[in-house]
Amino acid sequence: MLAWSGWLQARAFKDKLALNSLESQIRSKTNEFQVVMENKKKLDDINQKLNALHQLTTVRLLNGSILNALQHSVIDDVQLVRLKTLHEFVTTEEVKAKTNSVGHTIAAKPATITEKITLILEAKDSSSNPGDQVNKYQESIADCSYFQKCLGKTNAVRLKEYGTLTKAGEGAKPFVPFSLELLSSADDLQTIAWHLRYPF
Repeated sequence: MLAWSGWLQARAFKDKLALNSLESQIRSKTNEFQVVMENKKKLDDINQKLNALHQLTTVRLLNGSILNALQHSVIDDVQLVRLKTLHEFVTTEEVKAKTNSVGHTIAAKPATITEKITLILEAKDSSSNPGDQVNKYQESIADCSYFQKCLGKTNAVRLKEYGTLTKAGEGAKPFVPFSLELLSSADDLQTIAWHLRYPF
């Protein structure tokens, strides 16, 4: 009986050692897993930042030609405050082939997506008679060769907003805020998209 009890204790001790060894291995694997997950998170963060930097450099290059054109369209006492580009995608549904009442087959047309890019220039006129330079600035933008090339024949530079006379503070010159919108016809949408995406 004493021998049996001793054998059971030895067996329990051996099993306990095996259990401790397994628990140690599990903790080791758990720690390794956590290290792998932390490294993956760091890698994902780095990739996200890299993609953001790539996007930033792409946008900077795309807007480079626009900014260059704007600096050649300067009018005295008109300050460009903000430049915005709006990107819209106009979808056209697919038209399936069908036969009309006379028996002629009308060809199918695939679905299309057209990118529409609108450029908005927000500025302020602080000339001696605020508001007088708005039309001159609009004409200067419309006469710019770069925008003529982008906008094609329509060359639509529209006065979008015309604000009221504003005085920022004591000693500051009064000004009139306004914004211009560069539009295009449907025929010119791809032309604008091309020049904005591939300006060189």
